[in-house]
Amino acid sequence: MRSTITNRWQDDFPLNWTEDHEVTRRQFTAFLTLISTALFLGTGFVGVREWWRRRYATPPPARIATVNEVPVGGVKLFHYPTLHDPCLLLRLSADRFVAYSQKCTHLSCPVVYRGMEQGLYCPCHAGLFAAEDGRVLAGPPRRPLPRVSLTRHGEELWATGTAG
Repeated sequence: MRSTITNRWQDDFPLNWTEDHEVTRRQFTAFLTLISTALFLGTGFVGVREWWRRRYATPPPARIATVNEVPVGGVKLFHYPTLHDPCLLLRLSADRFVAYSQKCTHLSCPVVYRGMEQGLYCPCHAGLFAAEDGRVLAGPPRRPLPRVSLTRHGEELWATGTAG
């Protein structure tokens, strides 16, 4: 009776046990190490390539506003160099404009302009940056806000690059 069950099972699942190869723990560990190393190196390559591209690629100039669009003490939101990079244009005086990335250098929370304090405030962890030059005034951020270079052509303001 026992041989009939075995034979039925072998008929349903025909495996040639003599040709079956078992994977040893050593082979499995070597395979995992190889795959992990390949993934690590691939991720590192992508990260270095993205860093290199952002650091040394010059973004094209973009028109962001006209002088009359932003009142003195006012702010305008724009995106530069890509649609995924929000920035703030500040008009500090009649003829002084500055622009910064809107992402806090601590944890990338959006900063907002506070005219009374003449600063850019990060509500996530109470970070404060100077509106004049983007330096850190308070809170956990250690690096200043990245600045957007501006050029004025008549009544138009153009973003021409990023620094920091």
